[in-house]
Amino acid sequence: MLDARFVRENLDQVETAMQNRNYAWDSTYFIDLDEKRRAAIAEEEALQAKRNSISKEIGALMAAGKSEEAEAAKAQVAELKDALEALGAAHTEAEDALNELLMGVPNIPHETTPVGKDETENPEVRRWGTPREFDFETQAHWDLGPALGMIDFDRAVKLSGSRFVVLGGMGARLERALINFMADTHTANGFKEWWCPSLVNGQTMTGTGQLPKFEEDLFKTKDESLYLIPTAEVPLTNLHAGEVLEAADLPLRYCAFTNCFREEAGSAGRDTRGLIRLHQFDKVEMVKFATPEQAYDELESMTEEAELILQKLGLPYRVIALCTGDLGFSAAKTYDLEVWLPSYNDYKEISSCSCCGDFQARRANIKYRDPANFKGSAFVYTLNGSGLAVGRTMAAIMENYQNADGSITVPDALVAYMGGVTKIEAGK
Repeated sequence: MLDARFVRENLDQVETAMQNRNYAWDSTYFIDLDEKRRAAIAEEEALQAKRNSISKEIGALMAAGKSEEAEAAKAQVAELKDALEALGAAHTEAEDALNELLMGVPNIPHETTPVGKDETENPEVRRWGTPREFDFETQAHWDLGPALGMIDFDRAVKLSGSRFVVLGGMGARLERALINFMADTHTANGFKEWWCPSLVNGQTMTGTGQLPKFEEDLFKTKDESLYLIPTAEVPLTNLHAGEVLEAADLPLRYCAFTNCFREEAGSAGRDTRGLIRLHQFDKVEMVKFATPEQAYDELESMTEEAELILQKLGLPYRVIALCTGDLGFSAAKTYDLEVWLPSYNDYKEISSCSCCGDFQARRANIKYRDPANFKGSAFVYTLNGSGLAVGRTMAAIMENYQNADGSITVPDALVAYMGGVTKIEAGK
């Protein structure tokens, strides 16, 4: 959430930022709401000061024996109380209207975020690995999986409907192996692991920016009091909601495996086959809390941490910087990692690593103290990144490590996690 004072004092900057983000921003509407709010506050404070002044006079009038004047002053105080209640309601109404506006406004891109209209203008930062050249006709993971008894799409439809998957045998084992491998890699590199609820309240969803803007993409309980999380970013970030951290403890580096749930309301017709776009999927997520001075270095190291998983698995990938027109709602700067998938003959997103500045912290009221550098407290910077999306990683392994006979070689980094299994074959 943007700070109203910052917006008021930097209208030109905000207007340019929103234009670059393809967001319909109305400065006039903001100014109108902001002026109404400030006017209501000023009137309320003036009337409260008048009431306090008259209240102080009552005692002096009583002591001087001027009872009639004292009673008149009491009546005036009573009238002012009614007027203050009306002004308080006007103040609240103006405050709510301004907050509602700002809750729907995306973050301002960082100065190093490239300006562009959409995903077609995302610049490539680097590549790692070379896509394998096959000397046989390759299969997509949605064909390999059923043939090897790893994936059962038909039974998933029977159980739950489209965009769900059932994993069996070596499919289930590979999923579990990947989760443990990813979590172990991150914890070995200084991330504290957490185990979080998959159901959270609306305030928690609001803290990271899922509500109110992305309501249609969320699964929720029938009374709408709890929501299924779309990513572990939500509970991990809100672990410190309403808290004040110490600068000496920053950066904090967290990770967690969770199931993730998304309606995918805006993805009709996209990636309808396989493991790429599901309503329920597994992911290992990274979250960081940092000072403004640390944050963008931490973004670079977080991206490298996600890359490390792909490198250990020997999966070719590329890193792209999201331009302003493709940036996520809460992000100020984002790197996407895209893994090579032979079935697409292209790279496909497998991780997104973002710095959100103080945008989420302002919504969730997460601050930090740094007595050596400033008085009071300031909003902390938050970061998040996939480390990685497990289903997409499985798809990439299946396709990149497939053999001519339809079997799949297990990457060396996963053999120990697979109980020594080096190859996945039909009937085994």
